[in-house]
Amino acid sequence: MLNAKMIGDKIAKARKKKNISQAQLAQRLFISSQAVGKWERGESMPDITTFNSLAEMLGVDLNYFSESFQSEATEAASVEPLIKQSDELPSGKQEKKLNWDMSRGNWVDADFSGLKNLHEKFSSSNMQRCKFIGSELSGLLLKSNNINSCDFSGSDFSSSHIQNSNLSTNLFKDCSLKETEFSGSFIYGCDFTDADFTGVVAKSGGFEKNTIANAVWNRTSFSAMYIADIVFEGIVEDCYFENCAFKKVTFQHATLTNTFFKGKSLKGIRFIDCQADRMTYEFLKNGKANLSGITLLTT
Repeated sequence: MLNAKMIGDKIAKARKKKNISQAQLAQRLFISSQAVGKWERGESMPDITTFNSLAEMLGVDLNYFSESFQSEATEAASVEPLIKQSDELPSGKQEKKLNWDMSRGNWVDADFSGLKNLHEKFSSSNMQRCKFIGSELSGLLLKSNNINSCDFSGSDFSSSHIQNSNLSTNLFKDCSLKETEFSGSFIYGCDFTDADFTGVVAKSGGFEKNTIANAVWNRTSFSAMYIADIVFEGIVEDCYFENCAFKKVTFQHATLTNTFFKGKSLKGIRFIDCQADRMTYEFLKNGKANLSGITLLTT
């Protein structure tokens, strides 16, 4: 039998480690903050479907909620050395070349500008006020990372995977994010001025209070995302918004073409001096969006 008080304590501990409030967690799960409070006080428990989403958002395994799970022991056992020797060669000779791995680290005020070939070497790390200016980060895998106030300006993130991570108040100015996938990740207060979101896929997370001036939106997909306090401008082409929760989202001086909107309500979106093609217009109309700020493009 599951212990509601034990599970509540674990939820509270993981939430605080992620540095998110009860209200923020509730928004991302599309439930009330009172429900989260009841979980943490042991007065009720999430249902089995919600457990899966909760684990993903808190960056933990489902086993974390079991009584037998020992997080400290598990983490200690899985920590790898920063620098390790390569495997022994078939000839029996030991290769002296060393491979660096900075996963599971705590990095503060470090300058990694111009770094290349990062790939999986920073997973499960905490990074604060670090610099990665002009770095070649294509194919990067960030999993269960907490990244705060770092500068990635001018870096190439193309074809990367950002999973179950928190990204807050970082600079991504003039970054290429082409074909990058964000899953179960929450992006808050970041600056994406002049960034290229072509082919980006963002699902099951949050995108809130970010600056996106002059960004490129082409084949960009948002699915089951919480999108709040965002202003989209410019050309929005072949993009996709499905089952997202919108709050204070504005499309301003924007041209929307071949863009798909599907969800229970689009009332959290407003349009100012926008244009849209017929297909996009009908998607918005079907979702009961306020169309007063949109004019139809002429063919």
